[in-house]
Amino acid sequence: MHEFHGWFGISESAYEADEGTLAEGLAELRARVAELAWSMGTVRVVVHNAREFLEVNGVANRRGVEAMELDRLLEHVATRFPGSYGLLYERSDDPADFDTPGVNAFRVRVMARGEIHTRLDPFLSPCNPVIED
Repeated sequence: MHEFHGWFGISESAYEADEGTLAEGLAELRARVAELAWSMGTVRVVVHNAREFLEVNGVANRRGVEAMELDRLLEHVATRFPGSYGLLYERSDDPADFDTPGVNAFRVRVMARGEIHTRLDPFLSPCNPVIED
């Protein structure tokens, strides 16, 4: 099982959301999102109070094509919109998927200032007993 939940505020810089090419970049991002045909989750660009956010959620039987597409999408957002920020919470029951303290934990990918860093989750991990028995 591969579970993920995330949100990312879209911004062209850490100073201003729009450095002059935000509309074109958002059109490209929406086109990329429209090409994704996930059967096990959702990916969308939404607007809250005139600010755009990328939202991703899903649960798949295993980390597959959708996970690779998600990785590429996040790299695109970090590169094209270096002022973007947000979090992606993930967990997998396959320890080979990513480095966490076993299958009993979430990892958190943190996007800020054009970079994505992986952190261990202090809130929901270890999953058993924090959220599961």
